[in-house]
Amino acid sequence: MPSTPHIHVRQAGPPDADLLVGFSAAMAKETEDRQLDLARLHEGTRSLLAASERGFFILAELEEGGFRRPVGQLMITFEWSDWRNGTFWWVQSVYVDPVWRRQGVYRSMHAHIVSKAKADPSVCGIRLYVDRHNQTAQSVYQRVGLAPSGYWVFEQDFVLEKRPFFRMD
Repeated sequence: MPSTPHIHVRQAGPPDADLLVGFSAAMAKETEDRQLDLARLHEGTRSLLAASERGFFILAELEEGGFRRPVGQLMITFEWSDWRNGTFWWVQSVYVDPVWRRQGVYRSMHAHIVSKAKADPSVCGIRLYVDRHNQTAQSVYQRVGLAPSGYWVFEQDFVLEKRPFFRMD
């Protein structure tokens, strides 16, 4: 088990695209057993990195002997709220290298975005969605101060293969 690391969090840029694609593909496989189209994922990642009005990625890196090793990511996208006259930041594409889970990596990324969001008066809150069966992730999110919102997410996906319908109770 690794010792408590020093975690540095930074905003990702275009040179990080391949790393972000790898993390996102690993997250999709692990959490939803989806094999993503890597060309489409790469283009989508590059598109976000090139358009700050869509959102941004952050990376968590471990300080090891003067070298920074990437071990986690998350993506922020934006949702306007007329009720609040502000923008929610949606946390998406969360991934932490399995070796470094339960070592404060997600907590560091979350603290980074909360600090950044609170410093921006146009941001009214942070939201994320999580698979209702992923109890591990739910407990992590609750430990950093997030709470279930009372909303359920519905979608009509025009790109990814449809999954069987499940009961919501």
